[in-house]
Amino acid sequence: MLCYSHSCHLLQPLLKTHKPLTITFSSQPKPPPRKRPTFDGDQSQRPITRNRHKRSYGASRRSILKTLKQEQVTFTTPVPDDPTVGIIGGGMAGLACALYLEKRGVRSTVFDTGVHGLGGRMGTRIVDPLPLVFDHAAQFFTVSVPRFAELIQGWVEQGLVREWQGTIGELEVGGHFVPLPSSPPRYIGVNGMRPIADSLLSQTHMINVERPTWISKLEPFNGTWYLSENGKPRGQFDAIVIAHNGKCANRLLGSSGLPLIAGQMKRLELSSVWALLAAFEDPLQIPGGDTFPFEGAFVKGVDSISWMANNTKKLLGSQSGGPHCWTFLSTAAYGKRNKVPQENIPTATKEKVTTGMLMGVEEALGLPKGSLQTPFYSRLQLWGAALPTNTPGIPCIFDPHGRAGICGDWLLGSNLESAAISGMALANHIADYFQSGGDHPEEFAVGLRNGFEPIKGHDIGQFPGLEPQSQTHAAPEMQLTT
Repeated sequence: MLCYSHSCHLLQPLLKTHKPLTITFSSQPKPPPRKRPTFDGDQSQRPITRNRHKRSYGASRRSILKTLKQEQVTFTTPVPDDPTVGIIGGGMAGLACALYLEKRGVRSTVFDTGVHGLGGRMGTRIVDPLPLVFDHAAQFFTVSVPRFAELIQGWVEQGLVREWQGTIGELEVGGHFVPLPSSPPRYIGVNGMRPIADSLLSQTHMINVERPTWISKLEPFNGTWYLSENGKPRGQFDAIVIAHNGKCANRLLGSSGLPLIAGQMKRLELSSVWALLAAFEDPLQIPGGDTFPFEGAFVKGVDSISWMANNTKKLLGSQSGGPHCWTFLSTAAYGKRNKVPQENIPTATKEKVTTGMLMGVEEALGLPKGSLQTPFYSRLQLWGAALPTNTPGIPCIFDPHGRAGICGDWLLGSNLESAAISGMALANHIADYFQSGGDHPEEFAVGLRNGFEPIKGHDIGQFPGLEPQSQTHAAPEMQLTT
C-alpha cells in the first residue's frame, strides 16, 4: 500500500520438444547436522520435525534451451536438519515471512537496501531539528482478515500502532469535502509507519538483518543458494525468498535458474507515484470553512493529486502548534506521464512536478491560482514501482525444485494487509516443505502458472471496507492460511 492485464490462459510451459541437457554438479559430502536452534514460547508454534527418509543424490541443473531459455535449477540434495532461508527485501512481506519462519523454528537472514531503516514503502521521513515528520509512502491501513487482525492486536499492545481517529474523506475539485464513515477502523504507526518495521524484529532470536545490502546475484551450487553483492559473498542458504519487485527483482531473477518464478514476476505491472512532502508555517484553508475539515483525503477530479494528508495532525494531534507537515501523492496517470529514473531525478522534472502538484492542491482546495502559501520545506520522491495493477490472487509463489519463493502485497492486492498475509503464507509453506524433507517436491509447487487479473482500488492502494466490494480483488479466506 502507498496506498494488474487479464489473462485467461495459464502460463504456457517453457519446455518444448528439445531434449534437455542435464548438468550435474560435483557433489560434496553432506556436512554434519547443524545444531537446532532453541526458541522460547508456546510449543504449539509447530517447530519443524524432520522426516528422516531422504534421498542421497546430488544437486543438478537442467538446461531446456541452451541459448533462448535459462536453465531450471533442480536441487536434489537432502534438506539439512537446520535449514536457513535468505529473504531479499525488508518490507512488510519479507519481515512477516521472517517472523513466521521463526515461529516454525527456521532461521533466516533479511537483506534490505534501506539506509535509514527497514520497511520498504512503510517509509517515514524525519527532518531535524524541528523535527518535521512525514509518512511518505503507506499512509494508513485497514484490517479485514482475522489472521492479520491478530497480528495488529499485538502491535497495538506493543504501542506500535493505534487507530487513526482523525477525519478522512473524499475531496472533490473546488474544495467539496465528504467525510467517509469511521468504520472500519483505520490504523497508523504511533510514530509513523517506519518504526513499525524497525520494531518488529527487536525481540527475535533467529533472524539476522543485513542492511543496506543490495543482493545482485543468486548462484545455486550443491543444494544451496549463494548470494552476493557486486562480487562480495553474502552467505549461503537452503532456500531463498524474493520479497521485492520491479526492475531490480527482474534483473536478479533473469539468470538465476528460476524461469517459472522469473516469468511470473515479469507479468507483474506496477504504477508510478510521486510523493511531495511539504511543510507550511500556517494551516491550509478551504474557502468558506471556519475549520479545516479533514486530516486525510482521497482527491477526486484533479490530474496531479490523488491523496493529501496532514502528518502533523495525524501523528501529533493537538500536541503540536508548530509547522504543518503534509504528504501529497500524485495520481498514477500523472506519475506515468512524468516518470524518470528515480535514482537521478533531473532538476527540471523536479521543478515541473513540484509546481504541478502544488497547483493541484490549490485546485483541490478551491483556492485561487497562485494563492497557496509557499512551503518553507519540500522534498520530492518518485516511487517508480509503487503499486501493483494486476495480481494472480494467490498468497504466495513457491518453486520446490529451485527451493525459492515470492511474497509481496501484489500477490493478493495492494495494501499492507496483503503483504503481511503473503509473507505469513510463504513462511508456513516453506516450513512445511522443509518438514517433508523435500521428498515430493511436486506437491509443494504453488502459483507458478497462475494467470493475472486487473486490480482495482485507489491510486494509493486498497483499503478493505472503504470501497465497494466490487472494486476489490481478494482471495478467499481459505487461501490465506496456506
